[in-house]
Amino acid sequence: QVQLVESGGGLVQPGGSLRLSCAASGSISSIKAMGWYRQAPGKQRELVASIISSGIKNYASSVKGRFTISRDNAKSTSYLQMNSLKPEDTAVYYCSVISGGVYWGQGTQVTVSS
Repeated sequence: QVQLVESGGGLVQPGGSLRLSCAASGSISSIKAMGWYRQAPGKQRELVASIISSGIKNYASSVKGRFTISRDNAKSTSYLQMNSLKPEDTAVYYCSVISGGVYWGQGTQVTVSS
């Protein structure tokens, strides 16, 4: 089993920044990919950003240029740096890891509001 612990969510004003972290622990074999998803009220969960083992990154068009995903392999941790936040970024953010299976974190709330 793999456990994922997310941190870094909160309330921020429009234009502000937050950094989310996702630490993986447990029976980690090799992490093939790490990603961040979000789900706003009444909407489907959507991919925000992902990074695969080769380092190639992928972003949703709505966050390109504002969000940056990174990973620390030694710590089995991924990060999502979110800048220039907008009210429409408000959602519960979930991290995900592919490592012999697909694992999900518990989610962290991000609220962008003045």
